[in-house]
Amino acid sequence: MTFDPSQIESLLHEAYIVAEGTRLRDEDRRKAVEVAALLTEMARHKKRGHLVDAAAGKAYVGVLAAKLIGYARVTVIEREADRVRASREAALRLGVEARVQVIQGDVGDTSCWPGQYDLAAGLHACGPASDSVIEAVSRSQEAKWLFLVPCCYGERVPFAKWAEALAERAGVGHHSEVRRRLVTGFIDAERTLRLEAAGWEVTVVPFVPPTLTPHHLLWRARRTREATRMAQARAKLGELASG
Repeated sequence: MTFDPSQIESLLHEAYIVAEGTRLRDEDRRKAVEVAALLTEMARHKKRGHLVDAAAGKAYVGVLAAKLIGYARVTVIEREADRVRASREAALRLGVEARVQVIQGDVGDTSCWPGQYDLAAGLHACGPASDSVIEAVSRSQEAKWLFLVPCCYGERVPFAKWAEALAERAGVGHHSEVRRRLVTGFIDAERTLRLEAAGWEVTVVPFVPPTLTPHHLLWRARRTREATRMAQARAKLGELASG
């Protein structure tokens, strides 16, 4: 099952464009490419069950996943009221409102997450939202798949200050672009190891071209609870934390 960006554009227009004569913005057309790629990955690995679309924005992923992949249930978590409203209206326009629940709240709030779900997705989960998603799926006893695209590596990211310190220790203090890439790499490594320590088998892959967005890496994780991998990841996390 694969999805074409033009197909996604058409559905986005149907679901989110209300005013007559209005067209999708260039930003939305670029987002359609990302949504098509992410939905293709999700459908390839997990076609059934309960999906959580976390830090969802207008829930492009969740609403279209309900429509195209046919998940039995979709829970959308988004904190901004206008985006929550847009998500609910989009689900209604596409006829999937019975299967899509939109919750207004922060992904860091455990009460917003359903007790049981099968997979979670986060497309451009900004800053610490990605870490909140990782923590949430790691707590879950039922979740089997995670599809996460992190975005924005600012100082609010939990590991950011330590990553900056590691870069400083490495002597990369005055070369801003090199330092930025190194800090980002440390944050990415810590997130990957944290998932593995919690029992996930993680693959990090480019899911769209870097010319489309600088945030083009997808964390595709499958819950295996493989003891050796978990122990190795915990040891590596300790080494990373100690510098």
